[in-house]
Amino acid sequence: MEANLTIFLFLFFFLSIISTPRADYVRPQPRETLHFPWNSKSSSQPHQVHISLAGDKHMRVTWITNDHSAPSYVEYGTSPGEYTSISQGESTSYSYIFYKSGKIHHTVIGPLKAGTVYYYRCGGEGSEFQLKTPPSQLPITFSVAGDLGQTGWTKSTLDHIDLCKYDVHLLPGDLSYADYLQHLWDTFGELVEPLASARPWMVTQGNHEKENLLILKPPFDSYNARWKMPFKESGSSSNLYYSFEVAGTHVIMLGSYTDYDESSDQYAWLKADLGKVDRERTPWLVVVFHVPWYNSNKAHQGEGADMMTAMEPLLYAAGADLVIAGHVHAYERSKRVNAGKSDPCGAVHITIGDGGNREGLAHKYNSQPEWSVFREASFGHGELKIVNSTHAFWSWHRNDDDEPVKSDQAWITSLVASGCVTEKNHQLKKFR
Repeated sequence: MEANLTIFLFLFFFLSIISTPRADYVRPQPRETLHFPWNSKSSSQPHQVHISLAGDKHMRVTWITNDHSAPSYVEYGTSPGEYTSISQGESTSYSYIFYKSGKIHHTVIGPLKAGTVYYYRCGGEGSEFQLKTPPSQLPITFSVAGDLGQTGWTKSTLDHIDLCKYDVHLLPGDLSYADYLQHLWDTFGELVEPLASARPWMVTQGNHEKENLLILKPPFDSYNARWKMPFKESGSSSNLYYSFEVAGTHVIMLGSYTDYDESSDQYAWLKADLGKVDRERTPWLVVVFHVPWYNSNKAHQGEGADMMTAMEPLLYAAGADLVIAGHVHAYERSKRVNAGKSDPCGAVHITIGDGGNREGLAHKYNSQPEWSVFREASFGHGELKIVNSTHAFWSWHRNDDDEPVKSDQAWITSLVASGCVTEKNHQLKKFR
């Protein structure tokens, strides 16, 4: 089966390459799927360690042990090897046909000081890790990469992100590309551990996280067990959508693959969450989900239309500054846009589903709409530096360039600074 899959992917990539028109920039060849050595860690030793924000001044530490009797506590402190605090957590596990996961531990630590390095150890065993908490005030830098997978290009993306002095990573869906092969969740966890154990990774689900088996297995079971996000802390009833605040920025993570119409729980939660946003305290409003609403690529054309119809009026009324999506395996940046056309009070939309997935790049585009500023089918990552309450700097970095090269960049003025949010406050009231 794996041999047939390899042949299919090779033919897919080959046909994609020969059918792509020549341009000034010659795109590189696809890279191989990564292979991981046998894990020699003891059954009680933590692995696949990653962290995420968990409410004000708190962080969630997640790890896995093969030993199901291993404890779920985290020791931590501000000096190496000196742990002045300890937090007890919870654990879960799941089965998937013949696969049985390890014990998945989730432990919330805190309160933590902002902009501070902490050293921590999981379950009293294994290596010491260190993390840095985000700042309490602007500036703050987010790294952004979606549709990661586990290929040579994924490794290149992660290496570039590692060079970025970022505070929080945003991942708009499609993490491991396990696609029912559950051991690939484990190898993905090992692949991202060096970065995800040191800075909070905030993720939302994509189509490759579904993994439902009709009545035998509900969708997103593996994803929800492994990547627990602060949904309860933000008043959400589902791990598939939530929000968090960090350093003057309110970030909303939505679910493209759970109900979003006006009668849905997600819609009601979004309306309530937007109503609570204080733009004096958090002048920037950023929204992340998987399927793009503004997309001029031929791939996945129109797939986000229904969600856009339901939710764009809410985001427009609230003055969302930036909307980030994945799914399309290419990069595109829009002007400020709303209702299908340029609007100075709309959001900037960015599609960045080019983290390194095994399916290859989406090379073919429709004619460029007036709202589209820059687009290119290359693997890469983005960096969003919110400098102050009025200005942010966005840059996209193509993988095969040296890190100092910014293939696309733009200064973004906040809608608070431009006066749009004040103008539209009366509109938001009708959604409360």
